[in-house]
Amino acid sequence: MSLAERVLAAESERGKSSFAPKQNATLDDLRRGIQNYISMEFIVSTMASNPELARNELRHACRQVFVEPSWSSVSPERKLELAEEIVDLVFGLGPVDRLLNDESVTEIMINGCKSLYCEREGKLERLSSPFDSDGQVRVLIDRIIGPLGRRIDESSPMVSARLPQGHRVNAIIPPLAIDGPMLTIRTFRRKAITLEEMVRLGSMDDAMRIMLSWAVLARKSIAVSGGTGSGKTTLLNALSCVIPFNERVITIEDSAELKFGAHPHVIRLEARPANAEGMGEVTIRDLVINSLRMRPDRIVVGECRGGEAIDMLQAMLTGHAGSLTTLHANSPREVIERMISMVRYAIDLPVDVIESQIGNAFDLIVQTSRSRSGDRFISEVVEVSFDAMLRRCHFETLFVRKHHDDQGIWQSVPSWMEDVLLLGCAEEREVQAWTQRLHIA
Repeated sequence: MSLAERVLAAESERGKSSFAPKQNATLDDLRRGIQNYISMEFIVSTMASNPELARNELRHACRQVFVEPSWSSVSPERKLELAEEIVDLVFGLGPVDRLLNDESVTEIMINGCKSLYCEREGKLERLSSPFDSDGQVRVLIDRIIGPLGRRIDESSPMVSARLPQGHRVNAIIPPLAIDGPMLTIRTFRRKAITLEEMVRLGSMDDAMRIMLSWAVLARKSIAVSGGTGSGKTTLLNALSCVIPFNERVITIEDSAELKFGAHPHVIRLEARPANAEGMGEVTIRDLVINSLRMRPDRIVVGECRGGEAIDMLQAMLTGHAGSLTTLHANSPREVIERMISMVRYAIDLPVDVIESQIGNAFDLIVQTSRSRSGDRFISEVVEVSFDAMLRRCHFETLFVRKHHDDQGIWQSVPSWMEDVLLLGCAEEREVQAWTQRLHIA
């Protein structure tokens, strides 16, 4: 069955929706009325070659339907609402369009036709499902991944992709998904959040903002760690926005999410999965190795999760200080263990050799957390170094914040504050004033 046929079949059985009007028959009547003036087959076929023409034809057909006597009792506002509803249904992503346009929604989770959830400001929220059948969910998945040149079927029942807006999409269908097709969309703000905005949101205080800004300006390499949904990428993006404009930045991501706004010299690279024939894969590690030939001042890796860790460490140790990355870990100390595992996945080196590279490459590990209320915040900052006598990484805890409602406690000042002065990142009086604000325990 073609995509056009599946769209027609699934939309014809579409029932009531949490986003659709309560008078469901009215929407059905509009759809049937449109068929008298233009075929949906024509609309679907025209979408690929001339989307604007297809939209205009559909809106014109709606106007023709509305002048019929049977529609005289429907208010102009209602007609406009229905017309936009049918346009969204055909050209957009149907019931999830409004969620995608809602800046407060960070994740959309469609669990077959049975349930629809969204994450709004860090909290899960259940919505009434707008789907009557799993077939409608499959149509939505096809509509999303089709223009991206991807496919999903029984022979390839999983797919991850990125929408043009930057949203990350994951879909999995039967037989792997037992209860029907599952679709998860991670949404991202159109504009990158800054460190100043994170202060206003309570994710950090102003003293933390200043310290992290100085760390980036002084070219200190930073790893941001935390659990899923704890705000790692958000913080990484905010840190990236501090990078001076006279530096060449190369970003490497599994799915491009970082936004640099006004920075004039950013090269964005994105990994590529294998095609249906198992060919053409380009990994994060491939891109990290290639980026070293592109004359970067800084390398920003969206997430370290495999053998690219060894290449990232080598880059930091050979002239690319000030690089940034994220990785999943429950604490800063677990970051070292995960990095060791990832490096050994690529090359068999003694643990103490790997720890020496980690301790000499990274300057800070910033841990992010999410509270039960959904608030995201910086929970710990640790300075990393290598103890040559013990042949182990040494940790110096700078800051600890156990709960979102706590202010947090500063326990120490970074050892590299003198570099901040020498490099002209701040004046001595600014550093002294900042230190006095900390009330170090």
